[in-house]
Amino acid sequence: MNPLVEEWIETGEGDFATARRELRAKKHPNYNAACFHAQQCAEKYLKARLLMAGTRFPKTHDLEALVKLLLPHEPGLLELLPMAVSLTSLGVDVRYPGHPVDKATAAEALASAT
Repeated sequence: MNPLVEEWIETGEGDFATARRELRAKKHPNYNAACFHAQQCAEKYLKARLLMAGTRFPKTHDLEALVKLLLPHEPGLLELLPMAVSLTSLGVDVRYPGHPVDKATAAEALASAT
């Protein structure tokens, strides 16, 4: 496998582990961070797949746009578009004040990333 693809995957796995840790934390869980890292995990996996397909992609955090770029290679990803839209907003909005997230929302984000 291409070393750059492996690096994208490894970094995505790190985001997934961080999201899972925050979701399971007993003391001071950071559900906003869990959502952010869930989005980041999905983004990095999509970008790894795009690299594998030889498809260039822009610098973006928009998972819907990344899924659409992958559709010629992976038509089955069409069913993931609603989750991609949801994860995109959870990866951006939650980084700023005024967007509190509860445990259920963080769990949904992690399930979508999975």
